[in-house]
Amino acid sequence: MSRLVVIVAPGSRGDVQPCVALGCGLAAGGDRVRILAAPGFRVLVESHGLGFASLSADPAAVLGSAAGRAWTGGRRRAFLSGLRAVLRPVLDRLLADVHAGATGADLVLAPTLGFLGAHLGAHLGVPDVELHYQPSVPTRSFAHPLLPGAARLGPWGRHLSFAAVDALAWQVLRPEIDRWRVGTLGLPPAGRRGPRRRSTVLCGFSDAVVPRPPDWPGRVHVTGYWFLGTAVARPDPRLRDFLAAGPPPVYVGFGSMRPADAEATFAVVRTALRRAGLRGVLGAGLDADDLLVVGDVPHEWLFPRTAAVVHHGGAGTTAAGLRAGVPALVCPVFSDQPYWGERVARLSAGPQPLPLRQLDVDALTARLRELTGNPLFRRGAQCVGARLRAEDGVARACSVLRRG
Repeated sequence: MSRLVVIVAPGSRGDVQPCVALGCGLAAGGDRVRILAAPGFRVLVESHGLGFASLSADPAAVLGSAAGRAWTGGRRRAFLSGLRAVLRPVLDRLLADVHAGATGADLVLAPTLGFLGAHLGAHLGVPDVELHYQPSVPTRSFAHPLLPGAARLGPWGRHLSFAAVDALAWQVLRPEIDRWRVGTLGLPPAGRRGPRRRSTVLCGFSDAVVPRPPDWPGRVHVTGYWFLGTAVARPDPRLRDFLAAGPPPVYVGFGSMRPADAEATFAVVRTALRRAGLRGVLGAGLDADDLLVVGDVPHEWLFPRTAAVVHHGGAGTTAAGLRAGVPALVCPVFSDQPYWGERVARLSAGPQPLPLRQLDVDALTARLRELTGNPLFRRGAQCVGARLRAEDGVARACSVLRRG
């Protein structure tokens, strides 16, 4: 009898879409798959033949709340402390949804948020696997993406930065999760240290982007990205005509990171593109002869048709840009986004990141000219893109999961 694999995906599209890709790979091998995600992703999940269970906490609503705006607008060092303020109003409901959605699971796959997979696995008596979208296993090679300043503390300082992030994240969420363990799951409190973590880890990124550190244990598998591979068979005629009407444009969009003043931000974008003599495809704003605003167009279809991309540095968007082989400028907001911006620059696939809060016409114009005018960036992006297109991260991840 086929096993039921439950994948917990509580984030935005950049978190959910890789889970759908992974779920499709498992389903093709005979597993039944159920994905737990926000209601807005039901169509995406079910259109690929996978089971769906709703998580009532909507990432867009969470980020759009007053606490969410303060969280995304704060300093990187306040990311974890702001997490509690953002999640507290929805956490009890989210935990109840996760418990209900995991019913009957034979295997649980979950991100490190609150170590949900470890709790569910212990409750159900089944294995759990951690899903990592950024490097989160201790290493002496580099610091945790949320504590980049620890890099200057040497190998052991870098190693300890991971324990520091895990400890703080656990203490932030511990009261609600321990109450859930006792009252709903029938488990003892996990205590100050949290659950013991010995599970298999699947890293949904490529060692072409983040080389695997030599001190990671064997239970950690860097599989490559989990790309869904969907394409637009019939693009919007407006977009098709715009692409055909001139040289490849620059795509500019910030995903779920809605700027505090989106109108002012995209006014800066329009002016900078025109000063740099570039056409643009924008994620928001106003149409013009040289600019087109688009809705939800899959990045894997659009990005290869652009001259370059400008985005917020989410893990999924960064992966799509690199795989397309086009240069990228990352305008990070918070969380791991500055880390991915630095990785793009280190790979010579784009210039140094320009934080979204520092965006102005002069700075963006200069970066756009650098982005599209420096052949080093196009060569770097094409080199990385070729490696990513040759990988099959889903197949490698499924192989690990089937070996048990």
